[in-house]
Formats: sequence, C-alpha cells, structure tokens
Amino acid sequence: MAVLFIIRYRSASPGLFSMALFRLPLWLNKKISFWRLMGSGRNGTFDIVPDWKQWSIMVVIPESWIADRQETISLEKLQRRCLGDIISDLISLWNGKVQALLLEPKEGHGLWNGREVFGSLERKAGDWEGPIAVMTRATIRLSKAKAFWKHVDQVAQQMAGAPGFITSYGIGEVPFIKQATFSIWESKQAMQAFAYQMHEHREVIKKTYAEKWYSEEMFVRFRIIRTWELPAIEHQLGQAANHLSAQ
Repeated sequence: MAVLFIIRYRSASPGLFSMALFRLPLWLNKKISFWRLMGSGRNGTFDIVPDWKQWSIMVVIPESWIADRQETISLEKLQRRCLGDIISDLISLWNGKVQALLLEPKEGHGLWNGREVFGSLERKAGDWEGPIAVMTRATIRLSKAKAFWKHVDQVAQQMAGAPGFITSYGIGEVPFIKQATFSIWESKQAMQAFAYQMHEHREVIKKTYAEKWYSEEMFVRFRIIRTWELPAIEHQLGQAANHLSAQ
C-alpha cells in the first residue's frame, strides 16, 4: 500500500524548509519501507517552472496499517501514522493544506532509484471499477533534457483536455532531471484511451525509446482506495461503490 500526501503552503519558505527538516524523521521511521520528499511543477504536470508552494510526500506502508480499507480514519491520524508527530506538527504549524490518497499498486514496471519500491507488479492486472491513478516517473539523461522539455507542454495540454481526466500533479525529486506525473482518471478505460489512442502522446512515447531520453523509468497504475480532501475523486469512488452494489 502507498500514500501520497500533497501539501500546499501559503508561501514558499515552509516548503523549502520541509525538504531539509523532514528527511531525518522519515529516515528514522523504520515502519515505512520507502519514502520520497518531492517538489511540484507548475500547472499540475511536468513543468520546468517549480511551484514553490506545493510539495508532496510518497510513503509505502504495511497493508496491516489499514486493516479495514473502509475504516474511518481522519486525515490527521493518517498523517501521524505515516509521517510521525514531528512532521505532522510542523505542517500544522506552517498552516499547510493537506490532501491525501491511499493507493493500492496494481500493475506496472520499472525501478525507482534501482528499487521495486511497490513490490513485484504484474504488467497487466485486469480491469477494476472506479478511478485510477497513474504515476509515470523518469530520470532524464542530461543530454536529452532539451528534447524532453520541448515536448512536455503539448502532451500536458492534450492530457488536461482528455475525456475522463480528473486532475494531475507534477512531482519530482530533482529539478529538471528526476520528474514524475501523477494523474487521476475516472476509469482505467479513459486512461487507456488517452495513452494508446492520442496520436501526440503515442509519438512522444516512441521518441523516448528511440532516442533513449531516460536512464531510468517507472510506470505504475494504482487503484484508489480512499482520498482525503479531494471531493471530485471521492464522488467518483462513491459512484463506483454504488455501481458494484447494484450488480
């Protein structure tokens, strides 16, 4: 299981401080198997211009922490369980607005800094009801950075206007070269229609392989189990639950 926290501050300073101050508590937290502090790109996708007010934290947690996936757990309790008291208190002190998604990795391939951080996943795990989240992460070769950024805006604009698209977050560990897009779709079918039928997107994917833009890449699809402070996705999850109960 994984949790993605999206944190938005009123000014840039708390976010910059958090990148330095949060590392030690997360490193000392041996209950989580993986964590990453990441900045955000402007406009909710890959963007060469950072959004200094928005930051994110991805953690991989034991499934036993959410024994009943439908259990009622507050956002504050989730933060303290996953991030610890020090980080949760600092976010509150700095008036950070937090959104969170509880995610079940379902299918994918690739490595994150040389590791299968979400375990060994199937490339194709079948269909499921409800919203889907997709993380596309890459370490961009310095020699290919110019080509990569040249094509980003076109694909981002196509994605934002695609049927079934809900929202996206541009996140990354290192500006310009370690980047990821975390996008959310109404259904797996809607996501696949964009990924495989949109001409511009297909052409860019071909270029990434033909010209070897990336030294490392990872692609993971998640089932969204629960969200906090994300009304549009919560509505979609409710609709999916109603559809299943009616069957």
